[in-house]
Amino acid sequence: MKIYTKAGDMGETSLCDGKRVSKTDPLVCACGDMDELNCLLGEIASGCGFDLLKRIQKDLFNIGSILAGAKVEPEFKVEFLENEIDRIDGALPKLTSFILPGGCAAAAKIHTARSVCRRAERSISGISDDKKIFAPMLQYLNRLSDLLFVLARYTNMEHGHEDIILN
Repeated sequence: MKIYTKAGDMGETSLCDGKRVSKTDPLVCACGDMDELNCLLGEIASGCGFDLLKRIQKDLFNIGSILAGAKVEPEFKVEFLENEIDRIDGALPKLTSFILPGGCAAAAKIHTARSVCRRAERSISGISDDKKIFAPMLQYLNRLSDLLFVLARYTNMEHGHEDIILN
């Protein structure tokens, strides 16, 4: 099987059901945001060794597949994310003010992934006026961005960096 098909050379792509759409279609843009987030998490996981992120990458791949029309049985592990947030946040100093993204390089990358996660959430939210269709995905991405926030703080703490307090 060849990697290139030449079918997308004129700015269109195929969804899983074979339907051809513009590469600027909001659905395709949402899939691209999911792919970008997944790539960032892969980069972070390769440098930090967070097995948690590898598990989340599989979830994100499934979300992207569902968006593209694949017949994948969705399993959104929101409770798992909430448990991880509580576990990691419990090890952190209490947050008393807003903080700026940054600190060590790994935490800065996690903050970038958090912002891409929020973009993906907005992209999916904008696809349909019927939010119930995508509600489980949106809930998952909302929790994931919270998890990435506490993970960035935790990474800074582990590397001896304090939160950068907004003055």
